[in-house]
Amino acid sequence: MQYLTPQAWDRFIESHADAHILQTRPWGELKSAYGWKPYYVQNQDLGALVLFRRLPLGLSIGYLPRGPVGNGDWAAFWTEIDALCRKERAVFLRVEPDIWEPLPPGFAQERMPGFVQAHQTIQPPRTILIDLQQDDDALLKSMKPKTRYNIRLAQRKDVIVQPSDDIGSFHRMMLTTGERDAFGVHSRDYYQRAYDIFAPLDACVLLIAEFRGQPLAGLMVFAHGSTAWYFYGASTNEERNRMPSYLLQWEAIQWAKRKGCTVYDLWGVPDYAEEELEEAFLDRSEGLWGVYRFKRGFGGQLCRTIGAWDKVYQPLLYKLYQLWSERGQPQSAT
Repeated sequence: MQYLTPQAWDRFIESHADAHILQTRPWGELKSAYGWKPYYVQNQDLGALVLFRRLPLGLSIGYLPRGPVGNGDWAAFWTEIDALCRKERAVFLRVEPDIWEPLPPGFAQERMPGFVQAHQTIQPPRTILIDLQQDDDALLKSMKPKTRYNIRLAQRKDVIVQPSDDIGSFHRMMLTTGERDAFGVHSRDYYQRAYDIFAPLDACVLLIAEFRGQPLAGLMVFAHGSTAWYFYGASTNEERNRMPSYLLQWEAIQWAKRKGCTVYDLWGVPDYAEEELEEAFLDRSEGLWGVYRFKRGFGGQLCRTIGAWDKVYQPLLYKLYQLWSERGQPQSAT
């Protein structure tokens, strides 16, 4: 196994253009500023960005988001990763493969020997994917009528969407949204650093929806390879009747299409089967239920990854971690 420099990892990812953005060097750079230590490792044509977060007593937790990348012998790869995890004194390694359900036959035995399937994930396992290989008329037609109407309503009500670098304004909207909808918000510095790392690479855009110069809503969308991801979105409590968030999302989809992306990932809905989601979304508002009501309107396909898998190195401490984490879902690493 090789430990690659960030520059060498960039070259590896260039040869695997559809690797998930959470496996790219810029993502490792972002997380390194917030308590994670990145390693870029390669074993033949299989590689991964592996992150470690330090714990007390010199211990750590390992995390491999949406990987590994490439083709090769996963079992042999994990043998090499075991050595790295022991070097970092990891209690366990959590892996969230970039693979969609249903679980491939023999997957656990062939690709994840020694792992156990975790009950919790770090990234949201279930999402909605929009096929961008359609013209605008087809995209609009695939949406719920109310969503299509709201996009046009925002246009008629003089909502303007423009690219921006005003992270301060975006963060203020995030704080308002977090308080209104009861979810965690990153620091202003976090969004600023994400923007400063990805925007110069043309891998991220901040879009702000305004009415007469007043910011009403904003989002940050990221892109790598054929996929764009809607990671962060916010809105104020003003002029909500103008439906700015709908036009904002439409313009983000247009940005992704111009970049040549073929998939737009709405990133995160409640982790329930479609029948349960459709049965309950009008009555529930906690957690991701509110965003599901919004996101479902844009059409697309409900998909779920195969979730999280843990390799345990220190069983007793792992049990203590499980008891601690069951008290509340940890904040997403996105």
